[in-house]
Amino acid sequence: MPIASPEVYTEMLSRAKSEGFAYPAINVTSSQTLHAALRGFAEAESDGIVQISTGGADFLSGTTVKDMVTGSVAFAEFARVVADKYPVNVALHTDHCPKNKLDGFVRPLLEISKERVAKGQEPLFQSHMWDGSAVELGENLEIAQELLAASKEARTILEIEVGVVGGEEDGIVGEINEKLYTTPEDALRTAEALGLGEKGYYMTALTFGNVHGSYKPGFVKLRPEVLKEAQDAVAEKYGKAKAFDFVFHGGSGSTMEEIHEAIGYGVVKMNVDTDTQYAFTRPIVDHIMKNYDGVLKVDGEIGSKKAYDPRAYGKAAEAGMAARVVEAAQHLKAAGNKMN
Repeated sequence: MPIASPEVYTEMLSRAKSEGFAYPAINVTSSQTLHAALRGFAEAESDGIVQISTGGADFLSGTTVKDMVTGSVAFAEFARVVADKYPVNVALHTDHCPKNKLDGFVRPLLEISKERVAKGQEPLFQSHMWDGSAVELGENLEIAQELLAASKEARTILEIEVGVVGGEEDGIVGEINEKLYTTPEDALRTAEALGLGEKGYYMTALTFGNVHGSYKPGFVKLRPEVLKEAQDAVAEKYGKAKAFDFVFHGGSGSTMEEIHEAIGYGVVKMNVDTDTQYAFTRPIVDHIMKNYDGVLKVDGEIGSKKAYDPRAYGKAAEAGMAARVVEAAQHLKAAGNKMN
């Protein structure tokens, strides 16, 4: 199937919300991690979301080029070709973009999509994230209004963040304190500024104790009820139940109960990055440890071409990451729920 059209993506998210599951949004940094994500979705019989961060886009352009737009365009075009061979619907998304990178990442990508739409083509990406967690809420929402209008014109969906996710991702650092919990008042200000769909489709990453990075279960003090309080506050004022489509960031170390509770309050997308990075790298380490004399030319020997051929450990890495994607789809109840 092709990359999801705007209509298919909207239907995917609507189904997730109404049927009580969420899509894994898998961060990728290369053609091989993209294939691992696509393979995982296919094996889980789950539609899904593949996303790149600012650092991922920079890396995809080449380590000496380091141009986020070049990397993003190359990735999206490549994904369009290869995703067509997998029997699932996949949406392309750009992850966390802070204020100082908007002009070099999200804004030019939106312009490219506008140009494509004007020619009768599909947008380049299906959604983009504006990460305003480092600025005051007023400025965050003001920028979000501008980007939402551009997103609507480009036939894409905007993702915003209201609150602060702790930990670090791509150089964005959030302190672990009371700011990790978005208030109902923040949710009401968001609805007032961005509307409830009439100004354009957006997803909201409200924070409820989320922390980026790798942590043991119990370290992250999640309060999923924050999402319910936000939905209830908006429903009381606007008369629309479960008005927000939520995104779950920083989920490493979360319990299954917390994840499922969050889905029940309207989470339709959960970012998965740290765990899939490890799942990709672990088989490579295993290969090297088991084939040490083959991957290295030890003591003047010639090694083994079969051992140091990138395809040898690349296949294992792809399989390892794909298995973790399957697990994510199962945890989020998306497995077996692909659209026909």
